[in-house]
Amino acid sequence: MRLRILSGLGVLAAAAFLTGCDSQPSTVKLTDTKSDAVAKLKAARAAKIKAAAKVKANELGQIPVLMFHRIVPKPATTDDRSPQQFREDLERLVREDYVPITAAQMVSGKIDIPAGKHPVVLTFDDSSPSQLTLNEVGVPQKDTAVAILKEVAAAHPGWRPAATFYVTRDMFGKTIPEEQAQTLGWLKDNGFEIGNHTRDHLNLRGRPQKDVEEQIGSIAKQINTLSGVNPTTIALPYGNQPRNKEWALHGKFYNHQGAFLAGYTPAPAPFSKAFDPAGIPRIKVMEKKGDCAQFCSAAWLDWLKNNPDMRYTSDGDVGTVAYPKFKTPYLRKSFATWSLPY
Repeated sequence: MRLRILSGLGVLAAAAFLTGCDSQPSTVKLTDTKSDAVAKLKAARAAKIKAAAKVKANELGQIPVLMFHRIVPKPATTDDRSPQQFREDLERLVREDYVPITAAQMVSGKIDIPAGKHPVVLTFDDSSPSQLTLNEVGVPQKDTAVAILKEVAAAHPGWRPAATFYVTRDMFGKTIPEEQAQTLGWLKDNGFEIGNHTRDHLNLRGRPQKDVEEQIGSIAKQINTLSGVNPTTIALPYGNQPRNKEWALHGKFYNHQGAFLAGYTPAPAPFSKAFDPAGIPRIKVMEKKGDCAQFCSAAWLDWLKNNPDMRYTSDGDVGTVAYPKFKTPYLRKSFATWSLPY
């Protein structure tokens, strides 16, 4: 019996000895792991800062939001572009390192483009057949806006054919619900954003809240019924806000993250204190001529090219907001945890 007891004590002592031997190395190992983790985080952040500085990232810079309407062979107004003009518009964006994103991606801050590139938002108002018409086999017809977008993207790998289409009840010239659903479904399935442009394209300025909500909510319901999409952005007809600008963002049957105007300047970045989701400016696409010479797309793209410190330049990381340190006062507090000043 005594032998068994001594033997048992020996086993316990051995176990205690082994546990004791392991306890200190385990503690050291855990401490080392924590230190390593902290060091790795610091090194990773330092690497991101270095990379951001290398491409001169400026994610508090301005973003051109371009406003298109019809794409037709013989432009009748300054709102129209010919297919050739539209191709030239896109080719300029390619040359100057712009990468298209949707309006929804912009307002949410999900600007996922390569480092050193600049975001641009392509918007199309009024849901014209010249923007998208599908042929009998469901392919966009030649020289429509979507067909040209896809052609340019195919010719320039890495350049995405992203755009936002602001829909009215005209529905790309379709009146039969099945055809309307096919067109909206094609946009949805191919990564394009479907936005709200009110049912009847009425000027909302001065109208009572009931009328504003009816114009916006009714088309929102129709879009959802046809495509399952709840629009997250709206383009206000004529760029005019209702008496209470919040009515354009939130109402019965709709909840928008951004309302776009028909203004004349590039838009502030969504991370900037200057960003107002209820009034985001857009730029009319045209050459430098007439009354719009100073405010057209050609003029503003020239200005951004000549003032690169004012233009949004990506650091390539959608989870950070990189910018020169002196711009820190312009950062919205809600994005403080994303900040990467250098």
